[in-house]
Parts: sequence; structure tokens; C-alpha cells
Amino acid sequence: MAQEKVLASRQIYSGRIVTLRLDTVRLDNGYVTEREIVEHPGAVVIVPFDDDGQVILVRQFRLATGGELLEIPAGTREPEEDANSCAQRELQEEVGFRAGHLELLGTVFPTPGYSTERFSLYRATALVPSRRPMEADEQLQVVRLPVDELLRRIDAGEIRDGKTILGLLWALRRM
Repeated sequence: MAQEKVLASRQIYSGRIVTLRLDTVRLDNGYVTEREIVEHPGAVVIVPFDDDGQVILVRQFRLATGGELLEIPAGTREPEEDANSCAQRELQEEVGFRAGHLELLGTVFPTPGYSTERFSLYRATALVPSRRPMEADEQLQVVRLPVDELLRRIDAGEIRDGKTILGLLWALRRM
């Protein structure tokens, strides 16, 4: 399998969540080029099912898309935080529940062409209401929808968030 050898690496930007670096690499054929890499600490994505089998989502404005998206709960891992703890924290922060049962469905790279981000995808069941601490920089509306309605919205192109589509379909295949 072809490899790329990093000849030089320099940090261009360091923010609260991501770092951008520029790597100069040599390909196996000797060609030298540059790769822009977004370093990300990783994230979790949770598909929470309530006792009625409905999925709990959040509606929020996403500046990068220029509009509102309907999404399953997700969030970035804190330094040294394990994925299970992060999943419980994000579930509580975003929709006000803790999961009695968390099942890891898998781990994926959402954009491997330019980012180190990987997210762990969970199905959450046996939900217990929990205090929902409000994040100052998030404005979320909690929405519950039946699975058939979510599938209809995916097919109609009304749900466009990739992690939500992947998460829901993956969770349903594993039920």
C-alpha cells in the first residue's frame, strides 16, 4: 500500500476545538506535495431512543451551513475524556437525559481527506431524565420523532447531517 512520508510539518492555526497544520509529504513515486490537516480531539455521536421508540434529536442553527439542522446529540471529547463518559455528558447537556444503557455501534472517520477527527457512535436506551446544564454558546431545541418520520425526512433530503443519517441507519440495522 502506498505511503506518504512527512518531510515537514507546521502549525498554521490553533483554536478552541481544532488545530490546522500544513504537512509537506513525499509520495512513494517521489512527488512532493502539501497536505492541509485539521487536528480534532475526537467526538461522540448518540442515537437516543426513548421508551416509546422515538429518537430524541436537537434542532440548532449551524453557521457553517447557513441554517438550522435537525441532528442527533453529539459533541467533542474533552482532553483525556473517554468516549463513554463523553457520550453521557453530551446526552445530558443536549437533551437532558442519562442513558441506562449505552451501546457502542462503531467508530468512524467522517472526513479522512483532511481531518484527524474520529467519532464514536452510540445507541442510548433506558433513558433517565437528568438536569440539563445550559451551555452559554449553544441554543438547542429538543425534538422527538418516530423512526418512520426520520426515515421519510432523510429520503426527502430534509435531514442533511451526515452523522445523523449514519447514526440512525446504523442503530436501526443493529436492533
